[in-house]
Parts: sequence; structure tokens; C-alpha cells
Amino acid sequence: MEIVNDASLDILAHPHIGLATVTYLFSGRMTHRDSLGSIQLIEPGEVNWMTAGRGIVHSERVSDAGNDPATSLAGLQTWVALPESIEETEPSFAHHGSDELPLVEEDGIRLQVVLGGCYGVKSPVATVGKPFYAQCDLAAGHTIEIPVDIDERAAYILKGQVLIDNQPFQPGNLAVFGKGGAEIKAEKHAKFMILGGDRLEKPRFMWWNFVSSRQELIEQARSDWQKGNFEAIPNETGFVPLPEGNFPRVQPL
Repeated sequence: MEIVNDASLDILAHPHIGLATVTYLFSGRMTHRDSLGSIQLIEPGEVNWMTAGRGIVHSERVSDAGNDPATSLAGLQTWVALPESIEETEPSFAHHGSDELPLVEEDGIRLQVVLGGCYGVKSPVATVGKPFYAQCDLAAGHTIEIPVDIDERAAYILKGQVLIDNQPFQPGNLAVFGKGGAEIKAEKHAKFMILGGDRLEKPRFMWWNFVSSRQELIEQARSDWQKGNFEAIPNETGFVPLPEGNFPRVQPL
């Protein structure tokens, strides 16, 4: 994602249940606020881990984050489904600076481990469900092996072009790996995210910002947001309304 900075990028208060959000920026800055009272500026290379659990409301704004008008905002927000046993846990929020995240540097490889552990290092970010997440910069002609001990594995290409099983992948492509050994080779300088984690114990339902193993929890969350029953963000104005129209049948993931 890369968008020129503008006040319209502000995302007003909106709810989540049953997941954790992982926000990681490459350029630009944004301010996170939530119903726990958290206020956190996030800058490139830092990570926000927000556990929604039984329900949380947050906003994400660039208009008050001190961005230069010429600055572009680029980053990823990844949603992590919580294990069924804790999907209704109490909400929480944590922030970690870039200097806290372990860095692996070898010939032609620069790897920042954001979540989980591998390649001989471990991130300090407390997670659930054992996700793995890392930013990799790979020089042209170099390769990196994808860890085989991660249950489900993928790579999201950000810049450059890579080869996986002799197939080219461009920015915006998500390559999902099967079992066994796998490697990525950069045809020219490339940047990508390596991500994965344990396989979910059962399918999840998803509608709008809500994720759950039980459809009735999503229906309850929808009703609660419509009626204003979620806890509000202190001193926050404006919110994202529930999508219009009849509530559709949610589909399992």
C-alpha cells in the first residue's frame, strides 16, 4: 500500500472482535487511539499489536501525526485470528519500537523479525497463535530459505521481482507455500514480507471488521455497534457507521 498523505486517510473510530491487528509502516506516520485509552504514534519499522478479543474500538489518523505534506504513507495491517479458546479475551494494546525488533544481516539479506522467532532470533512482541512475520530485503541474485517449521507460510511481495519455484512474482502478489523446503530468489533488489503461523483449529466467520468461530458473536457485534454499545474512545469524535443494507449471511474462512 502506498498513498500520498492526505487528511482523507484518517480512519475514524470503528470496532473489531475476535482478532488481533498488526500495524507495520514502511514510510509516513499515523496515530492510533483506542477504547482502552491508548494513544500511540507509529513510525516506520515500529509495530502495533492490538488484541480485539471480546471487542475494541480504535481509530487511525495521519492528519495529526506530523507528516510532511510530501510524505507518502506505506505500510501493511495484518489481521490475526485468535485461537478459539481466547477469542473473547479482554482487549489489549502493545507498541514496540524498531530498535526492539531483532535484525538478521547476512550477505545480500536484511531481515527484520517483527513477530515470532526464526533464523536464530526472536521478536519481543507478545502474541497469541504463534504467528510469524518478518520484513526481508534481498539483493539481486541472492536467495533466502523459508522456515519449514512454520505451519502455514506465505510471502507478500512489496518491491522488485522474485522467483519461487522458477515462477516470477511481482509487487502485490501473495505466494503461498506448501509443505517442505522453499526458497525465494531476487531477480533484482526485492522487498517482501514473510508471514505465517499455526493452522487454525477450525474455520472462522468474517463480516466487516468482525471475525469469530461463531456466527452469533458476529451478529451480536453488529447489533452492539449499531446500538452504540461498544466502549467509546476517550475524547474521540466521529465514527465509521455500520455498512448499509441488510445484514448478509457471513461466510466461513
